[in-house]
Amino acid sequence: MIDTHAHLYLGRFNDDRDAVIERAREAGIEAIVMPAIDVPSIHEALELCEHHDGLYAMAALHPSETQDATEADFEAVMDLCDEEHVVAVGESGLDYHWDRSFDEKQQDFFRRHARLAIDKDLPLILHNREATGDLLDILGEEKAAADAPERLRGILHCFVDPPDAAERARDLDFLVGLGGILTFTNSEVDHHAQAIPMKQIVIETDAPYLAPEPHRGERNEPAYVRRVAEDLAEAKGLSLETAVEETTANARRLFGLPG
Repeated sequence: MIDTHAHLYLGRFNDDRDAVIERAREAGIEAIVMPAIDVPSIHEALELCEHHDGLYAMAALHPSETQDATEADFEAVMDLCDEEHVVAVGESGLDYHWDRSFDEKQQDFFRRHARLAIDKDLPLILHNREATGDLLDILGEEKAAADAPERLRGILHCFVDPPDAAERARDLDFLVGLGGILTFTNSEVDHHAQAIPMKQIVIETDAPYLAPEPHRGERNEPAYVRRVAEDLAEAKGLSLETAVEETTANARRLFGLPG
């Protein structure tokens, strides 16, 4: 299995990070891809990559961080995309939940990240909260304007939208990342997943956030991605082995990870 989205550099792992990584390996997690929040987090993720096999990093500014982001911050992201262990631009995107006072700035940085992903020929990993329409519209505009539109591809991380949004994403060459919310009893994500083709699905934890059942409310960690795979297999009427094989192949292909 591959956990396509885990923030292992965050302080909540400081006391037992090595043990967390070892538990992930014991659970069958072959690779963990770490999204960035800001420039320091990219450096922290890269340092972990130097010390642990199977860890990979992304480079980007989280949409909530763009409110105070500077030109120097984005230039640093651009430079860090060339680092050996960076396999994606992310996480970028739009977050309309907390503060709508800087929507235009979020959208501007989102477009810049999309163009950076095209320029570097890296997948784009997207955060989306209450902004699905704008996010997909902007993706479509950037893809239509690109000289190499096939380079704009990636993942809609923490996907919770209905199947029609997944279909729009698929038309734009984007996969969907399913995580702990899939396992929540009050969620409809398991029903949505039934209509999403397996070739479009990857699995994730978003650790330390959004732990799956029966760990809901606790700190999440990459080993728990197995629980996501189990519920995905059940929702799709597949064996666990098939769900793992297909989502792992999708992640490897997108990120260019070794088999």
